[in-house]
Amino acid sequence: MADPEQLARLLSATAGGDQRAFRHLYDASGPHLFGLLLRILKRRDWAEEALQDCFLKIWQKADTYAPDKGAPLTWLMTIARYRALDLLRAKRPEVELPEDGEDASMQFADDSSGIDPQAGAVEQEGMGRLAECMRGLQDEQRRSVLLAYYEGYTHQELARALNAPLGTVKSWVRRGLQRLRECLGE
Repeated sequence: MADPEQLARLLSATAGGDQRAFRHLYDASGPHLFGLLLRILKRRDWAEEALQDCFLKIWQKADTYAPDKGAPLTWLMTIARYRALDLLRAKRPEVELPEDGEDASMQFADDSSGIDPQAGAVEQEGMGRLAECMRGLQDEQRRSVLLAYYEGYTHQELARALNAPLGTVKSWVRRGLQRLRECLGE
């Protein structure tokens, strides 16, 4: 995995139309984005389709990356997450939701995702920390965050699924994310 400065340089060069830099950007960030997409979409074919779409958007929008607004990998992962959610919404009838009691939200990508062992270990450690922080959330916050970020539910869908007012659901998600940021920042 490239360091943030290198990713920022690659994004800048990509914004200028440098195809070689774009290839290096793909090599450096593709496995991480694919792992995220695979976790959200739970289907390899959809994750591959979404990854292609993500890099097309990255090529087209690299000039919009603002280093002062966040880390380059965060920007890239945001593009991937939104593409996955769009794809889930478009294919909603095909999506199989986990059975009651089954917590599919914390399943990890298999070893064939292309992540090297060291990067996989770092990601696994980060995911373990995230899981620990998730356990520290109130039940409704945890469920709201999981459904929104791993299953792609909109706020309206969350309100219906959780049988709660829209404003309440938005608060659960916002407060849950705030607590996660605080926990992960420690």
